[in-house]
Amino acid sequence: MKNKVAFYTLGCKLNFSETSTIARSFGNEGFDRVDFSEKAEIYVVNTCSVTENADKRFKTIVKQAQKNNPKAFVVAIGCYAQLKPNELADVDGVDLVLGATEKFNVTGYINDLLNQPERNRGAGEVHSCDIEDADFYVGSYSIGDRTRAFLKVQDGCDYKCTYCTIPLARGISRSDTLENVLNNAKEISAQNIKEIVLTGVNIGDYGKGEFGNKRHEHTFLDLVTALDKVDGIERLRISSIEPNLLKNETIDVVSKSRAFVPHFHIPLQSGSNEILKKMKRRYMRELYVDRVTKIREVMPHACIGVDVIVGFPGETDEHFLETYNFLNALDISYLHVFTYSERDNTEAAQMESVVPGNIRSKRSKMLRGLSVKKRRAFYESQIGSQRTVLFESENKEGYIHGFTENYVKVKSPWNPELVNTLHQVELTHIDDDGLARLAFVNHMITNIG
Repeated sequence: MKNKVAFYTLGCKLNFSETSTIARSFGNEGFDRVDFSEKAEIYVVNTCSVTENADKRFKTIVKQAQKNNPKAFVVAIGCYAQLKPNELADVDGVDLVLGATEKFNVTGYINDLLNQPERNRGAGEVHSCDIEDADFYVGSYSIGDRTRAFLKVQDGCDYKCTYCTIPLARGISRSDTLENVLNNAKEISAQNIKEIVLTGVNIGDYGKGEFGNKRHEHTFLDLVTALDKVDGIERLRISSIEPNLLKNETIDVVSKSRAFVPHFHIPLQSGSNEILKKMKRRYMRELYVDRVTKIREVMPHACIGVDVIVGFPGETDEHFLETYNFLNALDISYLHVFTYSERDNTEAAQMESVVPGNIRSKRSKMLRGLSVKKRRAFYESQIGSQRTVLFESENKEGYIHGFTENYVKVKSPWNPELVNTLHQVELTHIDDDGLARLAFVNHMITNIG
């Protein structure tokens, strides 16, 4: 009988793309993939360490795997595994911890374990490199897990934001070749996947070669321009891009694009220039206004999402209100709000003027409320317009959901024939749950152009 393997992914789209690629490597080795809730011989947990909650969830996930099969091997990979390998290895039930470079050879390590039936299961093995050794690039993409595919184009980060551990977990900025990205995109489109989301740690930095400071001949603008010409790709979406790396030329290309959709997710982190300086961000809020203004000039209907952190050390009530008022006045569509949490080995963790937890929570709640208001206003601005919807695969209480090209979430009575199809619709009204309802204009779109 074939050994069964199950996967659990914490964190970002990049982690999902890497989990999917690693899962395919197991398939190539003769393993059968099953759902994480099922009994398996191997459980692989792809970890995240962006927030404290992601760390805490790891132990719960390991317990779930042990409950499914007490004799299974449990493997930890990902950012948390690189940052704190020994801490994870000490968790009861963990057999193997692999770092940033080792995770892509997980099947080799697993086969070694499976060939050691008498091995002492008391402590987890650690195979973890120094992060300076993570100077090569491994491409990945997700297919089969969702309606959309996540295509990794870049890894690592050369920025030194004072709150962030990602450079410590993933190493220097490095990119895939343009040829490899285009080939991966063609492979994805051949699987009848309608939408590809470009992902990475800092995708606007695309162009840095394997050793970080070695630039190859292509830029992010070149990447976007070339992908737009690939036949068979119906939709392309940029995941998250730094405001200082989102150039006017890229915005113009997206505005005229055949496949790239009018949706931008642009981290802000704070609306206070003083706090941005303490964070060591590479822009001031005035540049952020310029980016939003430019997008609105060429794509008035575009969706613009924002990342923001509350409770950063030294953030006074005045700083927070500066951020709140800045975002309230800005023509954006929604917020992703993060409550600041101290991370080991970061500058911010050593800073004074720590914001109490209850104040962090209060500020987070205020911005989440603002996000609800912003999203509602954006959805209302789209009522009466005709958009293209890609429907997803789940039946949720008798409804099927989907997203327009400009990221309005819609619902329609469940119809399995709609799954993974594109339809032209008119947005008619907003339902009680805040989602848009629709009327079909065209019952199938086979090619957008």
